[in-house]
Amino acid sequence: MRFLRSFFILAIAITLLEACSSSKAIAVPDAPLAEKPKNIILLIGDGMGLAQITAALYSNNNRLNITEMPFVGFHKTYSTDDLVTDSAAGATAFASGIKTYNNAIGLNKDSLPVKTILEEAKELGLATGLIATSTIVHATPAAFAAHAKSREFYEEIASDMAESNVDLLVGGGKKYFDRREYDNRDITTELIKKGYRVSDYSQEDIGTAKWDPAKPFVFFTADKQPLTVAAGRDYLSYTTRKALTYLEKRSDKGFFLMVEGSQIDWACHANDAKLSIKETLDFDKAVGEALAFARSHGNTLVIVTADHETGGLSINEGSKMNRLECSFTTINHTATMVPVFAFGPMAQKFAGIFENTMIYKKMCAALGFPEPQNPAASSYQK
Repeated sequence: MRFLRSFFILAIAITLLEACSSSKAIAVPDAPLAEKPKNIILLIGDGMGLAQITAALYSNNNRLNITEMPFVGFHKTYSTDDLVTDSAAGATAFASGIKTYNNAIGLNKDSLPVKTILEEAKELGLATGLIATSTIVHATPAAFAAHAKSREFYEEIASDMAESNVDLLVGGGKKYFDRREYDNRDITTELIKKGYRVSDYSQEDIGTAKWDPAKPFVFFTADKQPLTVAAGRDYLSYTTRKALTYLEKRSDKGFFLMVEGSQIDWACHANDAKLSIKETLDFDKAVGEALAFARSHGNTLVIVTADHETGGLSINEGSKMNRLECSFTTINHTATMVPVFAFGPMAQKFAGIFENTMIYKKMCAALGFPEPQNPAASSYQK
């Protein structure tokens, strides 16, 4: 009898130990969802179409953080001058709710500046941030904080970003701020005089950098373009996690954060399926950080999408789980619709099929912003 009692005590102890060691068992329950979000996290996988997501899923034991998001829609990616958009026009649609021409940054089709959701958020007292695995002046982050006739006007974009008063910038492109070709400005010094803490890869590792919520923060991860994830770049998920707690402390009114997995696009331009999968999985880790924050707070809307698909990726006959046979149809972008995933308060508004401009309008409605002043583009037809 004593033996049986000891056996049962031991069995219970083992069960409890296993429960405590299981991340599922000790996971913090989801916080109750607010009626409307206080914060928005928009994650953009540049060039990441449905095939790229599927390839990453089937190369990762059939699991992605993205697939845990309950609401799914599709958006139409075309620009005003081409059925096949580029990142500049695509991101401007997200940021400003207007369709524009390829290469345009924060301008309408008549080359007039349009207000972005990041600028509106700043005016209303929210904290704001941009993170990218490209230069921070690349097309997608640029469209949220700059206005330029061409996405290649990197120094002009850097100037606009410095004047936008964005709270957080993380990405490459240091040279466009401190060693400019078209003027003698040192924008890094200007930012420091404005109260920013500015650091970079040559001064410290971003993993040990101090994120002081009392100061806006800029960290340059490369002088120009950051490394690929295959070459050792590993900051996206970490900086996403740090950014969320940092921005939360920056304003009690909420925050808007855009995170871009930039190099999915580049891998697909190179028709490198293996690298595309690695970049998508790296991006998915950042999605996981955003979802963990949203689940624990209950007041945060997470949106995951792409500006366009790149490469016309396909997963072919002969593929097996974790061993895919892939091919591409082009080295350029395609016009296929791309998915939109959403989690959190008002996530259901992102189900269905809609214009890419509606992502901006849905985000504004979710945050309770005044009716957008930019010209509506959702009814535009080629």
